[in-house]
Amino acid sequence: MSGVAALYLHLPFCLRRCAYCDFASEACGHANPLMGAYEHSLERLVGQAADVGLLGSVETAYLGGGTPTMLGAEALGALVGCVCASGDLAEVSFEANPESLTDEVLAAARAAGATRVSVGVQSFDDTELRALGRVHTAELARERVRAAVDAGLATSLDLMCGIPYQTAASWECSLAAAVGLGVGHVSCYPLMIEPGTRMERLCETGALPWPSDDTEADDMEAAERVLGAAGLRRYEVASYALPGQRCRHNEAYWTGVEYLGLGTAAASMLGRASYEALRRACPFLPAARQGAARLRLTLTSPTRAIAAAAGFAELTFDVEQLSAREAVAEDLMLGLRMTCGVGPDLLGRAREAVGASALDTAVEAATGRGLVRWEDGRLAPTERGWLMGNELYGLFWDLAS
Repeated sequence: MSGVAALYLHLPFCLRRCAYCDFASEACGHANPLMGAYEHSLERLVGQAADVGLLGSVETAYLGGGTPTMLGAEALGALVGCVCASGDLAEVSFEANPESLTDEVLAAARAAGATRVSVGVQSFDDTELRALGRVHTAELARERVRAAVDAGLATSLDLMCGIPYQTAASWECSLAAAVGLGVGHVSCYPLMIEPGTRMERLCETGALPWPSDDTEADDMEAAERVLGAAGLRRYEVASYALPGQRCRHNEAYWTGVEYLGLGTAAASMLGRASYEALRRACPFLPAARQGAARLRLTLTSPTRAIAAAAGFAELTFDVEQLSAREAVAEDLMLGLRMTCGVGPDLLGRAREAVGASALDTAVEAATGRGLVRWEDGRLAPTERGWLMGNELYGLFWDLAS
């Protein structure tokens, strides 16, 4: 049976690109007609995906970016409504930045069927926000997060550690501010200085101090302490939630669930049957190879091409075909990002795909280094495994070859 369980729509528009941003996004004024054309095109693509049977089992949807709330109340509501009409969804999320998260946007999205909003706050310190190149202030972020909570949406916010000028005290203040606003979900990420970004240039010229990664472990421990005291439990390496408020859409990415991504640079992960369903709309896609168990796609059409497209047949994709061995190694690596780790079913599939000897060697290496432990038949990351994630994930991704 074909069909994805999760749908992602990428809206690449922002009021201004942040200094650290290397995502597929572009600065765009509120009145730019490109946004409307792009939104209408995404509606057409969602409809076409439903027509070829890709969305019959969809359970979650996520509108990310960029800044989806740049669309405004009417267009965002229309897109959320289109998504909700595509299936019986349990969770519909959209990303927001404080400066465009108006009361009208909140009301329109909720009325159209959205259940959850994720607000890009990053910090509640104005000096740190200026260093990041954010548009909003700390006070505006507080006000808009409160408005989201009051609107009845499950509310998440993102915070960054390792920001220039950030201290241990200011990081804990940002964590405490998040708790005080009553949100049910917080994601904490270390700032990464990506090549070619404005922040890299600012740091190289001395206009900003290089952030240090020496405090990353301390910052993550502080996050667990402050958020845990408020009842938010870590369920993934960067994600904390109150009971019942995990992001189901993000869990799909970590548990091997099929998903479809629409919009420029959006990624999809499809099984063979779903891929063949997509090929009915995109006949130019290459046939799946004999041994392909999973196909990863990236939509490579630029924003303007998507805005002008009548359907899938006018879009371009990069396609990567994974063997059963590569797919199970990927599932192990991603599953070990989660508190619950990986269970007997996945471990059994891994033994079949890579061989018992290879899997046992990787497990023994990970347990010997204190990166994982056995808990009720599941292989779960330890605290050391959280902090040394690259080493842990690498051990299991190596099983791909």
